[in-house]
Amino acid sequence: MTSSRWRLDGQVALVTGASVGIGRAIAAELLGLGADVMLVARDEAQLEATRAELEEMFPQSQVRAFPADVADAEQRREIFDWVEDLGNGLQVLVNNAGTNLRRATMDYADAEWRALFETNLFSAFELSRFAFPLLSQHASSSIVNVGSVSGLTHVRTGAPYGMTKAALHQLTKNLACEWAEDGVRVNAVAPWYIRTRRTSTSLADPDYLDEVIDRTPMGRIGEPEEVASAVAFLCLPASSYVTGECIAVDGGFLRYGF
Repeated sequence: MTSSRWRLDGQVALVTGASVGIGRAIAAELLGLGADVMLVARDEAQLEATRAELEEMFPQSQVRAFPADVADAEQRREIFDWVEDLGNGLQVLVNNAGTNLRRATMDYADAEWRALFETNLFSAFELSRFAFPLLSQHASSSIVNVGSVSGLTHVRTGAPYGMTKAALHQLTKNLACEWAEDGVRVNAVAPWYIRTRRTSTSLADPDYLDEVIDRTPMGRIGEPEEVASAVAFLCLPASSYVTGECIAVDGGFLRYGF
C-alpha cells in the first residue's frame, strides 16, 4: 500500500509543451512512475521524435502524441476531441506550455503581449475546463500548472510574462478551492532559471550568468528533471492532501531576491 502511493500505474496524463525541456522531463518522470502519457506540442517533427524516444525508454507504458498549438483556441478544443476519442480517460493534466518575449513594457506590440497571454494563461484556463469532466470522473485526479518565480517577484522577464504567471498561480488557487469537492487537486510549481533551450541565450552571457548564480543560494542553474520531480510529486497519491499550493523550484532564489 505504501509503495502504491508513490506510483501512477494505470493513470493517464496529458502534458502540454512536452517535446523538449521541462515538458519532456515531466513526461519522462510520469512514465517512469507507471503512467500512460499523452504529449502535446506545436513542433510536429520534434514531438514525434520525443514520442519515439520515450516509447523506447518506457516500453511498459503507452506514449501518444498530438501536434497542436495551445495558443490557438480551436486547436485547444481539438486536443480534447482527440483525448475523448481515445477513450482512455484522464487523471492528470500538466499545463506546461509557455513562451516569452522580453521587451521593455512600452516596446510591446499589442499582438505580442496578447500572444503571451494566449499561450501562458488562457490555454491553461481553457484546457483545465475541457479536462474537468474527465478528471472529475475519478475519486482523485490532479492538475499541475507550471508557473514561474516571475509570477511571485520581479525578475527580468518583461511585465507580460510575469503577469501571465501571477495569474496562473491565482488560477491554481481558485480551481483548487472550487474543484476540491470533485476530487480534483490543483497545484503549481514555480521554477527559476532552468537549463533549457529557451534560457540558453540569456545564460550564454557570462556576466548575466554570474548575476543569476550570485542570487541563487544553491549556486547553480536548475535542471529540467528537478522541476519534473516536483510536478510528479504533486500528481502522486502521496500528495493527496495537497492542493492550491505553489512549490518554488528555485535553488533558494525567492528567499534571496534578485
